[in-house]
Amino acid sequence: MHRTQLAGYRAEHFLYEADGGVATITLNRPERKNPLTFDSYAELRDLFRALAYADDVKAVVLTGAGGNFCSGGDVHEIIGPLTQLDMPGLLAFTRMTGDLVKAMLGCPQPVVAAVDGVCAGAGAILAMASDVRLASTRARTAFLFTKVGLAGCDMGACAILPRLIGQGRAAELLYTGRAMSAAEGERWGFYNRLCAPDKVRGEAQRLARGLAEGPTFAHGMTKKMLQQEWTMGLAEALEAEAQAQAICMATGDFRRAYDAFVAKSTPRFEGD
Repeated sequence: MHRTQLAGYRAEHFLYEADGGVATITLNRPERKNPLTFDSYAELRDLFRALAYADDVKAVVLTGAGGNFCSGGDVHEIIGPLTQLDMPGLLAFTRMTGDLVKAMLGCPQPVVAAVDGVCAGAGAILAMASDVRLASTRARTAFLFTKVGLAGCDMGACAILPRLIGQGRAAELLYTGRAMSAAEGERWGFYNRLCAPDKVRGEAQRLARGLAEGPTFAHGMTKKMLQQEWTMGLAEALEAEAQAQAICMATGDFRRAYDAFVAKSTPRFEGD
């Protein structure tokens, strides 16, 4: 299979750096609380699609600059132009935003969101579509779509958010558009844990480094099964997991783990 190298990727519409198998994507329009544009949406979609074929990136951290995560779609560069589009143009845009979520869920690397400050609209979706979410104590997360006259069913929110926090809580946030505090987000299971504002990025990178040093083929299999088993019955899921685990048992990493256990040493996983 064709593999690619993305450690040296040069982003146009956000910051990107890679070190030790961890790629860090930083939304970087701090003067506007890091809103998305048509171009940044498209580049994020394409980058996450490309990560499916990258063998030098093992985990991803997604964060924002200047004390905020992401304020959603830029009012002047996205919301305004959308009011002028016809239906085919609107549908092309909404499909593109959904494709970004598909790409995030479909890439084999675990995605760790490091959320500080404002996390709103499409920004809340980016956090939701990540695999693990760390937040600062001052994070405020809002699915704002009803505030601009839109339905809460945006970019997979009605499918994914209830699975994270429950149907009733998701319904409240999606109907009202109110902000969920960091404490609520952790208590409800949206956030895995809270950190001090000056620690959240570092904690996310530390977690991502640990994942990057682990059995990355197996991590990719875990992520795939977490997505595929949404629509499976128990018997189907058990069979799918039996097949997935048998595949992992044929990897070099499984053998390395056994050899390290016998030698009373720490295994060095290579992702094969």
